[in-house]
Amino acid sequence: MTRIDPARVRAHRSEPVLQSYDHRTTILYALGVGAGSDPEDQKFVYEKNLLTLPSQSVIMARERFWLHDPEYGIDVTKLLHGEQSVQIHKPLPAAGTIRGQLTVEALHDKGEGRGALLVMKREITDADSGDAIATVRITSFLRANGGFGGQNDPVAEPRPIPQRPAEMVVTSATTAEQALLYRLCGDDNPIHVDHEVARKAGFPNPILHGLCTYGVACRAVVQAVCGNDPERMKRFDVRFSRPVYPGDQIVTEIWTEEGGKAAHFRCWVPKRQEMVLNNGYAEISAS
Repeated sequence: MTRIDPARVRAHRSEPVLQSYDHRTTILYALGVGAGSDPEDQKFVYEKNLLTLPSQSVIMARERFWLHDPEYGIDVTKLLHGEQSVQIHKPLPAAGTIRGQLTVEALHDKGEGRGALLVMKREITDADSGDAIATVRITSFLRANGGFGGQNDPVAEPRPIPQRPAEMVVTSATTAEQALLYRLCGDDNPIHVDHEVARKAGFPNPILHGLCTYGVACRAVVQAVCGNDPERMKRFDVRFSRPVYPGDQIVTEIWTEEGGKAAHFRCWVPKRQEMVLNNGYAEISAS
């Protein structure tokens, strides 16, 4: 077990990251999460009146990877991306300059041999006006770093899936080259393209990026619950369960609540009967 330095982890604050981007970045992201085959997708893949998918904010203005720095004592070989959330304050522009800065929101010790939860928060703002655009939260499961004791920050419990049949089901295709396309959005981890690296990590083949699956699910909920209007999506949370492989079909089951102002969802890969995203929750504004 690696001994974590909880005080140093909690104090981490990234340098501000400025990102300037144009319509090509936005279109590439939409294509990377499977948009483009449906005529209704034109608003996401054509620069005329271009709109962003709500999930795009999670890949923008990202800081350098810091968890592997020895000073923090985190064993990154045992680290898992557990949950992902985005709270949207205003739509991400299709082109512009934004600012991102990450802080640590919570560090929760589950106990010796049980790991720890690390919640990081990235605030994204408009670089010129300072207006808040999105709050991105990333929860990582530090499997080798439990048992440090002391202060224990509270973490949110996952939202339960309703115990009734789903109201809506959306089937989304991924392609054999999906990971090759999505990695151009900024995540070039070789586990998504290199067969040898994937096998060493315990997978038979390269896996699809978790945030790509996140984007596929977001697009499905935008279609089914938001009338394909991305600006109605105000929050989108998921828990990662199992990997998806390029070429898998993803089935998203959706339940609405609060008169359509909220939705619960989960995603399956029917071929393997595996749940790949669970405890999904979205907040929706009125049309």
